[in-house]
Amino acid sequence: MSAVAEYFKSLTLWELLKGMRLTGRYLFDRKVTVQYPEEKTPQSARFRGLHALRRYPNGEERCIACKLCEAVCPALAITIDSEPRDDGTRRTTAYQIDLTKCIFCGFCEESCPVDSIVETRFFEYHGENRGDLLMTKDKLLAHGDRMEAQIAADRAAEARYR
Repeated sequence: MSAVAEYFKSLTLWELLKGMRLTGRYLFDRKVTVQYPEEKTPQSARFRGLHALRRYPNGEERCIACKLCEAVCPALAITIDSEPRDDGTRRTTAYQIDLTKCIFCGFCEESCPVDSIVETRFFEYHGENRGDLLMTKDKLLAHGDRMEAQIAADRAAEARYR
């Protein structure tokens, strides 16, 4: 009996009719298309976008060249060079993130003991050449300076929910 019913359904294109019924059900509903450049969708405070290096309030960079972010990066996208300073502390001389390799996992941010490297909510960037997506220390610090207010607000909101 079921074989006969299946044969009859295949002759009448039953699956096609079910699909057309589903399409007809949503045909006249209100559309939810977002007109992207003019309208933005809400974003989570934990969104992982473009990286930034942060500074202390006195203007000194936070990175202590512990190289934990370089070690934990699964894509090997981070390269750090360091040297000791006159006061005995270590600081980075070169800090590079290759965004063509980066998978934006957030491990670098989680491993940083001084909250130096962060992933901001900025996602509207592009590069026309491969070198444009190689983020150097200067680019990362400049981006951190531009986004510091947003980063601090996100950190404060995150602390309230803990």
